[in-house]
Amino acid sequence: MSRRRSMEKIMESDYVTISELVRLSEVRYSTLKYYTEQGILPFEQEDTRLTRRYLRISSLERLALIRQLKERGYTIEEIKEQMQES
Repeated sequence: MSRRRSMEKIMESDYVTISELVRLSEVRYSTLKYYTEQGILPFEQEDTRLTRRYLRISSLERLALIRQLKERGYTIEEIKEQMQES
């Protein structure tokens, strides 16, 4: 098991793991996993390692947009449609 990176190192990184994204966004792990499975939170995955890597800045921006749309009463399906259009 690898050591947990410091917040400073995470903030310097272009890519973060899902657990680091939890720390940055304060969104639950299960919610991020669900968004990933629904295709509204994109990730990259290296062939040799199974760790999903998320672009830190664009993922945080996307999570903020998802939060705004949910607050306006959009369903996940409607949010998916919005994401596909943009």
